[in-house]
Amino acid sequence: MFFIRFGRRLYKLPIRLGLSVQDKKTARFAHGEKMISQDLQKRLFVRLDQLVEKYNQLQGQLSDPATAGDHRKVTVLAQQAGTLARIIQPYIEYKKLDDAIDQAREMLSESGQDSELAELADQEIVQLTTRQQQLFEQIQAAAVAGDEQTINSVIIEIRAGTGGAEAALFARDLFEMYTRYAEKRNFKTEVMDISPSEMGGFREVILNITGPAVYSVFGYEGGGHRVQRVPKTEAQGRIHTSAATVAVLPEPKEVEVDIKDQDVVEHVSRAGGPGGQNVNKISSAIRLEHVPTGIVVSMRDERSQHKNRAKAWRILRSRVYELRASQERQERDKTRKVMIGSGDRSQRIRTYNFPQNRLSDHRLNLDLYSLDRIIAGDMDELIASLQEYDRQERLKDL
Repeated sequence: MFFIRFGRRLYKLPIRLGLSVQDKKTARFAHGEKMISQDLQKRLFVRLDQLVEKYNQLQGQLSDPATAGDHRKVTVLAQQAGTLARIIQPYIEYKKLDDAIDQAREMLSESGQDSELAELADQEIVQLTTRQQQLFEQIQAAAVAGDEQTINSVIIEIRAGTGGAEAALFARDLFEMYTRYAEKRNFKTEVMDISPSEMGGFREVILNITGPAVYSVFGYEGGGHRVQRVPKTEAQGRIHTSAATVAVLPEPKEVEVDIKDQDVVEHVSRAGGPGGQNVNKISSAIRLEHVPTGIVVSMRDERSQHKNRAKAWRILRSRVYELRASQERQERDKTRKVMIGSGDRSQRIRTYNFPQNRLSDHRLNLDLYSLDRIIAGDMDELIASLQEYDRQERLKDL
C-alpha cells in the first residue's frame, strides 16, 4: 500500500508505483474528507482565465501614454491591477506545476524496470500534487474574495433602537465588544462621534477601525442586533428585549469616490453643550448635505471647526460610497449570494440572550453558548464561521 499526506491526514492509495489517473486526481483534490468537484474546478479556472485577461488589459492601460497624465485614473487602475495580481499569482503557479507533474508522469512511464527511478517519480508527483492542493485552496479563497480584502478602513455606526435606556447600554456593549476585538487584532480605533445617554450608554457612536483587510472582518456586523436580558433597573427580575442597529461603511480613499464640491452644501453653527464658553462663542459645528443623494452629516465632536469638517467629510464620503455600492449589490445579488456588507439596519441578524449565555446568528442558524466571552471581545469563532459560510455561498455562485 502507498500512503500520501495532506495536511495532518494520511490517505491510503492502492498502488505503490504507477498511480492511475483517477488515483492521482483523488490525491490532487482530496482535502479532509471532502472532494473538490471537477465541475467546480473547471468553472473556477474559466473565471481565473478571464481575470488573467483583465489583468493584462489593465497593464496595457497603465502603459498607455494617454493614461499617464490622469493621476486619478492611474491610481484606480493600479489598485485594480494589484488586487487581480494577488488573485492570479497562485493560479499561474498552479498551471506551472501542471507542466512539472506531466514531466514527472512521463519519467514514471519511462522508468521501466528501474524501481528506484519509479519511486523518485512517485515521490515527485506526491510533492507536486500536495503543493497544488495548497495552491488550489489559496485560489478558491482569492477567487471568491471581493473588494473587501483591499479595504483597510471602516466606519462603524452604532445606534440604540427600541428599549430606551437599556438599548443605549446595549449599544455601548456592542461598541466595547468591537473595540476589544479590534485591539486583539492589533487594529487601530478612533471614536469619531459619540452621543452618551443619562445612564452611561450611547444613543449613537461612530467608530473608525483601520487595519489590513479590516472590512473582511467587521463587514458582517451590519444589521439589527437584539438583546434579551434583565436590565439593571428591573426590580422584578423580568427579561427585557432591546435592540441596536449597526452600519459598517467602507472608508474609501478620495480617489475612490467622486464627490463634486458644488454638490455639497455646508452649514456652520455654534456647537453648544458642554465644553465651556468656547463652544457657544465659536462656530465650530459642521453640517454637510450632499444634494444629489440627500445624505446629511453633522459633526460637533471637536472644538476645532477644521477637525469637525475633516471628520464630516470622511463620514460623508463613506456614506455616499456605501450608497452607490449598495445599489451595485442589488444588481449583483440578483445572481450572486454575497453576505458581507449586505446587512441593513432593518434586517435582524443576531440575538444576544444573556440568561442562556447564547449568541444566535440568524443568517447561519448558528448558536454559540459563549456569549460572555464574545461580548468581552473574543469574536474569533463567530467571525470565522461567518467568513466560511460566505466563502461557501460564493463558491456555489461561481
